[in-house]
Amino acid sequence: MTAILSLNYRQCIAKIVRTAQITEYRKRGSNPRKSSLSQIKKGDTMHSSRLIYRKSPSLQLLAAMTMSAILAFAVQAPAQKIIRFDVPGAGTGAGQGTWAYCANVGEMLLGYYTDPSGVYHGFLRTSEGRLTKIDAPWAGSAPGQGTQVYGVVPDGWSTGNYADAQGNYHGFMRSPEGDFIRIDVPNVGLAAGQGTFAGNINPRHWISGSFVDSTGMNHGFLREPDGRIITFDVPDAASGPGLGTSVAWVTGMNLEGAIAGWYFDAGGSEHGYLREPDGWITTYEGPGAAIPGLGTYETAVNASGTVSGGYTDTNGTLHGYLRTATGKVRFFDAPNAGSGYGHGTFPQGINPWDQVPGFTLDDNGVYHGFLYTPGGRMIGFDAPGAGNSPGQGTEPMTVSPMGVVTGFYIDTKGAVHGFQMY
Repeated sequence: MTAILSLNYRQCIAKIVRTAQITEYRKRGSNPRKSSLSQIKKGDTMHSSRLIYRKSPSLQLLAAMTMSAILAFAVQAPAQKIIRFDVPGAGTGAGQGTWAYCANVGEMLLGYYTDPSGVYHGFLRTSEGRLTKIDAPWAGSAPGQGTQVYGVVPDGWSTGNYADAQGNYHGFMRSPEGDFIRIDVPNVGLAAGQGTFAGNINPRHWISGSFVDSTGMNHGFLREPDGRIITFDVPDAASGPGLGTSVAWVTGMNLEGAIAGWYFDAGGSEHGYLREPDGWITTYEGPGAAIPGLGTYETAVNASGTVSGGYTDTNGTLHGYLRTATGKVRFFDAPNAGSGYGHGTFPQGINPWDQVPGFTLDDNGVYHGFLYTPGGRMIGFDAPGAGNSPGQGTEPMTVSPMGVVTGFYIDTKGAVHGFQMY
C-alpha cells in the first residue's frame, strides 16, 4: 500500500525568506543583452562567430502558448496514485532496471535501462504508452557501456550520451525519425570516463551539458542548433581532476537557455551557479555550506528563472532551497530527512509553478520521496515495492507542468524500477 504523508508546510518547517548571497560575473561596460564575441566574459570560449544570445519572438510565443496551456490544465492538488514502469527487457538483478524522468515541456517519459548484461539502453515513452528504445549506433556493448537519454522536446528531438567500446563518452542528438548527430566538444578527453555528457535540450534545440578534458577536469558547454559550441567555466572554479564546472541534467536548462549547475573549489566543496543566456553567471552559497566534498548545488531552472537546489549546513546535513530570479531564497526540509552527515533533503527538478520533487535520506540510509509546493503542502511518499534497507527506497527526479512526479525506486533486491505519481 502506498505510503503518503501530507503535511501542512507551516507545521513541517519554518518559513525562511531572505536575500541570497550572490556574486555576478559580468564583462565591465558591456550590455548583456547585446554581447558580441569580443564582449564575452573571461571563461567563455566561443567555437563560433555569432552572438551568444538573441531574444527570439517565436521563442517568447512558444513560452506564452505553453504557459497558457498549463494554466488551463494544471493539477491543483497533489495526486496520490503511483504507477510502476519497467521497460521490457530491463534486467532484474541488483543495480539493473529502469531509470525514468519526465520532460519539462509536455508529458513524455524518458530515461534509460540496463539489460541483464549490464549494458545501458535509452528509451522514450509517449503519454499514450508508445515506447521507443534508443541505442546510439556507436555505443559500446560491454557492461557499463551503452546509451542514456536525458532530454526530449515536444517535436520529438532528444538528447543524451553514450559510452563507446573504449569507455569514452559522446553526446548525441536524435531526430524523431531515428537519425543521430554525434556531439563531441573540442579539446575533450579521450580516455575511459572522459568525454562529452549532453544532459538537456530545449524547444529551440539548444543542448547543454558537461565535458571532461584530458586532465579529468569538468567544464560546461552549450550547443546551438547549427552545431556551434560555447564552452564555459565559472571563474572561481578550481582546476584539476574531478574539479571545475558541472551542468545539471534533464531540468538543468530552461526555454531561453539559462543553465543551472555547480562548480568545485580547490578544497572540493560545491557551489551553485546559474548561467544566463547572455553569458552572465550568478553564483550562490547556502548558509554554512562550504564543507569539503559537500556544499551547494543547483539542480534545475524553470521558465521564470527560479532554481531549485540543496546545500549542506555546518554539520554536513543537506537542506533544500528555491532561489528566484530576483535573488530571494526559501529554504525547506522534507519529512523523513535524516540529520546526520550526508543525510537530509535532496531537491531534484522544478516545474513552472515552483513545485520541487526530490528525495530524503533518513538516518538509516533509506531514500524517501517528496513533493514540495511553495506556500502549500509538503508531501512525503514511498513507492509501493520500494526497499527499506540502506541504499534502497524512492527517488523522485522530475515533476511535469501538470504535476506528475516521475522517478525510480530500488526494491528489496536492489533492482531499479521507474514510477509516476499522479
